Amino acid sequence: MAKGMFVDTSICTGCKACQVACKEWNGLEGEPTHFQQTPGAPYPVAFNFTGNSYDNTGALSAMDWRHVRFIEQFNRNRSEARWLFSSDSCKHCNDAGCLNACPTGAIIHTDMGNVVVQDDVCIGCKSCVPSCPFGVIAMSEKTGTVHKCTLCDDRIHNGLGTACAKACPTGSIRFGDVPELKTIADARLAKLKALGETKANIYGYTEAGGLNVFYLFMDRPTVYGQPEHPIVPQQRLPLSTAATVLGAVALGVVGLISFRERGNKKKEDVTK
Repeated sequence: MAKGMFVDTSICTGCKACQVACKEWNGLEGEPTHFQQTPGAPYPVAFNFTGNSYDNTGALSAMDWRHVRFIEQFNRNRSEARWLFSSDSCKHCNDAGCLNACPTGAIIHTDMGNVVVQDDVCIGCKSCVPSCPFGVIAMSEKTGTVHKCTLCDDRIHNGLGTACAKACPTGSIRFGDVPELKTIADARLAKLKALGETKANIYGYTEAGGLNVFYLFMDRPTVYGQPEHPIVPQQRLPLSTAATVLGAVALGVVGLISFRERGNKKKEDVTK
């Protein structure tokens, strides 16, 4: 049975424990640190500033497989505000664009439904990078291969949950069988709707063939940086292929007509 995660953003506190756990378990390097000399300080201070609230990583990358988003919302006169948080990662799509685009078979679905990159098969062609509608998979200049969240493939195949879910102090990230997680998500959504949260919605049931990592959002998906209607590029392949074939046929017909007209003209010249 497919394993996955349900991320309930309504109870995420933005603590980043999941980011730390992901880094630690997977042995991922930290972000390059910039140093700033503060007036009066005896030595430079480590300083990373994205300018986006308390976000310290900015986006998913080859070294950041999990990213906590901070969204600050204000009313028109800025007298009221609320923060929305969301712990983002690979969605482990059933119709995975990265997998479809990989020419070597380096990206696969395992027997548990998670999508993993086989480092020893990846050739670093980057075909998968633009094929992910969520901007998840990324190239590492250091290794020359692509990297992303594996859904803690080593852990879940040994009976353990994901490191991020284990570290989450509020239960915002839940790991388990996808059907059971959907039951929990539906119940939680119904409760929030009953409390008047009209914008609450589940993201991931139908997108990209269904996501094994899906979310409960408190606002539109675009507010959380997710595409409202993600399109897996390979879904356009039949249409683009048909257009290419038709174009080639049309070009061939034009060429044939031109060739015949030229032949007829030569015959007329000989006759004259």
